[in-house]
Amino acid sequence: MQQIILPALVALLCTSWIFPYILKVAKVKNIVDNPDARKLQRVPVPVLGGLTVVFGILTGVMSFNLFGNFFDLFPVFSGIIIILIVGLVDDMISLSPKIRFVIEIILVLYLIMTTDICICNFHGLWGLGVIPAYVSIPLTVFASVGIINAVNLIDGVDGYSSGYSIVSCILFGFMFYLLGNGRMVTLSAVVASSLIPFFLHNVYGKTSKMFIGDAGTLSLGIVFSMFVTTCLSASPGTSGIPEGMGVVAFTLAVLCVPVFDTLRVMSARIFRGKSPFSPDKTHLHHLFIELGYSHIGTALSIISMNLLVVLCWYAAYRLGLSVDAQLYVVIALGGLFTFVFYPFVKSQIRKDTALNGMLKRIGEMTHAERTDFWQLARKWVDRSADREEAAEAIVQTAEPSFPAETYIRQIAMAQEFLNENRNADLSRVKCLLHKMLPREYYDAIEGLKEHQDPKVIFKINGGQNVIAPNACTAQQTNCIP
Repeated sequence: MQQIILPALVALLCTSWIFPYILKVAKVKNIVDNPDARKLQRVPVPVLGGLTVVFGILTGVMSFNLFGNFFDLFPVFSGIIIILIVGLVDDMISLSPKIRFVIEIILVLYLIMTTDICICNFHGLWGLGVIPAYVSIPLTVFASVGIINAVNLIDGVDGYSSGYSIVSCILFGFMFYLLGNGRMVTLSAVVASSLIPFFLHNVYGKTSKMFIGDAGTLSLGIVFSMFVTTCLSASPGTSGIPEGMGVVAFTLAVLCVPVFDTLRVMSARIFRGKSPFSPDKTHLHHLFIELGYSHIGTALSIISMNLLVVLCWYAAYRLGLSVDAQLYVVIALGGLFTFVFYPFVKSQIRKDTALNGMLKRIGEMTHAERTDFWQLARKWVDRSADREEAAEAIVQTAEPSFPAETYIRQIAMAQEFLNENRNADLSRVKCLLHKMLPREYYDAIEGLKEHQDPKVIFKINGGQNVIAPNACTAQQTNCIP
């Protein structure tokens, strides 16, 4: 048991310790995710959360060898580091989807060759056991790349990717326990523990909020793809899997909603003649936000849907259904919660039906930001990340949290919004900006008018003149509510 608990505790503490330092670096170096028409945030948010999570995973892994020999997992961790670097580059300069896709394929092939682990055992599904390499290797590449991209695309609202990943690690840890694979049980515990501090800051933090970014979601995608291939490579003769349990159905159930939602979104894009990688706002979490759910309400709703699929799979197993039937149950529920649920609810929204009204009232109930508990949690997580002196010792600078041009861009976007929307409430726009921007921008915000050139010179910081950059396009202005 200490082989599981102690590395997980090391990962938890190390992630908590490093978080404020990486947060400060992200702010000072302006490594942020800026708002636009597709994104849900209203202000720039630091985007190096994935680095803190991977740091926790690696430190937890390094402590493995105090309790056992885990050197055979080295290829997995080298793969995580490689995809972390790719993700960091993507967060900073935006890699082409095609380049990232090729890198993912090469990395999965590297993991297959170095670990000799691939999807080679169907555990009785359709009467199949071990399958030949010429089938298992392409299948592993296809499944792993799909899992990586599915996990990457759920980073849309606060708490979704990290909360879902924590729950999934617990479920996979349970399966690895049945398989008798202690190393993977420990890895599951380490990954879940590394995500907990990030989850708290991502959900409750205001000054300490940070996004996990592509660096984090791609790294988690590699981890989950290894979890799946490990489950489906175990020999039924040596594993502790109970007779009749559908392992393929279990792995798909754990990843059900992200995988099926990704299939739905990409197929819809292809049907409309667009690239499957072109960004839009048609994911399941966008639907809940449209219904008025809070970020945490959206995350908990989708995670609950996914847990319901897992529970239905388990019920099918306990009822004695065959491994084939267990898989069909999971596929049916995955299609129901994505391909059926999304268009049905969208139609209810367009028609403004009674069901739409009920869902919106439920969504309003998920907004807990003003409760005493929420404010206490926010105060605690923000205070835990307040290590300015230590962080400044690392970055050796006293720059403001964000460069002035970032704030000026927000004001310019607001002015463009006012120009494009003549019925917009000027006072409300000013109120929102006052909440979003530092106090020294007060005069610049008050200088907004219903109609004027957004390239106006704003006087800020004690009279210093800063020229606003080019205003955003009309399509980007809806980032201002």
